[in-house]
Amino acid sequence: MDVTAKVKVVLNSCGGRLNSQAKIALVEKAMQAAGLDYQLEPTDYPNHGLELARQAALDGWPVVVAAGGDGTINEVVNGLMQAAGDSEPATLGILPLGTGNDLADMLKLPGDIATACQRIAAGNTRPIDLGIVNGHYFANNSAVGLEPMVTVEHEKIRRLKGDIRYIVAALKAIANAKPWHMRLKWDNGAFEGPLMLVSVGNSPRTGGAFYMTPQAKMDDGLLDFVYAFGMSRWQLLRLLPKTLSGKHIHHPLVSYLKTTTLSITASPPTPVHADGEVIDQTATEIKYQIIPQKLRIIV
Repeated sequence: MDVTAKVKVVLNSCGGRLNSQAKIALVEKAMQAAGLDYQLEPTDYPNHGLELARQAALDGWPVVVAAGGDGTINEVVNGLMQAAGDSEPATLGILPLGTGNDLADMLKLPGDIATACQRIAAGNTRPIDLGIVNGHYFANNSAVGLEPMVTVEHEKIRRLKGDIRYIVAALKAIANAKPWHMRLKWDNGAFEGPLMLVSVGNSPRTGGAFYMTPQAKMDDGLLDFVYAFGMSRWQLLRLLPKTLSGKHIHHPLVSYLKTTTLSITASPPTPVHADGEVIDQTATEIKYQIIPQKLRIIV
């Protein structure tokens, strides 16, 4: 696949480890060194990446590159899918400039931006599944209950960076956790009772460090999901270190399953996140589904 003719770069100007000008300079130097003919557009406000990606796809750009973290990728993916409708979406490229970079890491993409641009120039692709939660697409992970509460806490923490920021956020969220009453229904089963979390994965890792759905594969046409029932805060705290390796799924109070659809009714309302971005603060009805091998990504 020759992508060198036309590459649109949507760059997240906020977040990550570098300031906006440093990121732009880094990406432009790497793009030029890789021989790519590109146009770069930085984002100016939340969801601007979605708008830029949608317009780029509508304008006929065959490849749209998300330069940022998982949240940036999520915006670009949703923009590409909105533009595509029932057609095949534009190809996605990734330059991992975020703090977590879960999807990029799980795809084994290089963290070095110069090398990542060379991969884009080579143009080798693979198809991956996409999840949908209440009409919002996600490529990596989504969750209700405790996990999006961690995301909310994470956004409040400014003094810490990297994985430790996620871990501190998780500890704070668990300290304030109260169970939701949830009804779950999936392809061949159901559950009703008090739950602290339901995590849905298209890939194994979320939050930069947590292997919530460690057996997930991005091209098997299935969503992996995990839920923990009847757990006290102390049990959750003891379980947290095991999520760093995926061993939590062997706990007797944890269920791990695969499905093509999942519906959740929650009381009281729960926040919902998709690829680390909170998309709803007060959801009571949440519906998941998978679209097999819908998106091509340059690897």
